[in-house]
Amino acid sequence: MNTPQSTVSLIRATSYDRTLLRQSLETLLEPLGGMSAYVKPGDRVLLKPNLLTGARPTKECVTRPEVVYCVAQMVKAAGGSPFLGDGPAFGSAAGVARANGYLPLIQELDLPIVEFHGKRYQTVSDEFNHLLLSKEAMDADVIINLPKVKSHVQLTITLGVKNLFGCVPGKMKAWWHMEAGKSRDRFGAMLVETARAVDPDLTILDGIIGHEGNGPSGGEPRNLGILGASPNVFALDRALVEILQVDPATVPTVAASQRVGLCPDLNTIDFPSLRPEDLQISDWRLPDQLVPIDFGLPRVLKSTFKHLYIRLIKEPIAVYGQR
Repeated sequence: MNTPQSTVSLIRATSYDRTLLRQSLETLLEPLGGMSAYVKPGDRVLLKPNLLTGARPTKECVTRPEVVYCVAQMVKAAGGSPFLGDGPAFGSAAGVARANGYLPLIQELDLPIVEFHGKRYQTVSDEFNHLLLSKEAMDADVIINLPKVKSHVQLTITLGVKNLFGCVPGKMKAWWHMEAGKSRDRFGAMLVETARAVDPDLTILDGIIGHEGNGPSGGEPRNLGILGASPNVFALDRALVEILQVDPATVPTVAASQRVGLCPDLNTIDFPSLRPEDLQISDWRLPDQLVPIDFGLPRVLKSTFKHLYIRLIKEPIAVYGQR
């Protein structure tokens, strides 16, 4: 992933019609070698969408089910066995997916939904040495990250790197908001370490309709007409920040990935199709104001989450290195 030059495919796409969307996704992945470059016959393939909430299905807060459907079709055509998984902070992946219209498409494809809990891995990291990831995610042969383009009241923008925080068990997300959330820089570094450990094989970003303003759930839909893909999630996020004309220094995940050398310079990224300047949005709306990352929970709740965390790290866990 951390290479001198990374390839990011960017195209215009304006429709979630499944036939047209499938064609767009084929065009998007063609410069990257197509789906068969990432999925081999027999691979168990995790599709990791953004399943934020089931409460606001018309607000474009989650990855569109049509995107998941078409990607799952492409995985199957390559000989893989796709399954859907996420770890929402509240509720279940199945419940959030159902509330956002996923059920008919899931039933049509017989696509399993896996909840991210159970046994956990400990990532190898000096700074975040108790950052735990769900075994259900890390046991996949291939991980395809399917984020949504959204503004975010805590992190300015949420894209591919932040979406991988869903591989952290649900309640532990709240603990990390409090543990690392007193500093935007430290929280960004934690999210980058999560993304580095998960190491998605491919990220396909849903920017046909984004979510601007007071996201991740309180903003409004915004037509962008963009699809993006890359094996390097950090390069893809950097390209999208350029498209939205947001200062990378104001996005903790992008700034942190630049500090540790995971994010390539824009001029070293290979854009085989469209370039960021071909797709630039001049008036993307950011949050009205940023809010604290640590939730500002009362001390008693912080103590409860800390107790939960201590119990979790006493469970038998496997040290995770490279997939």
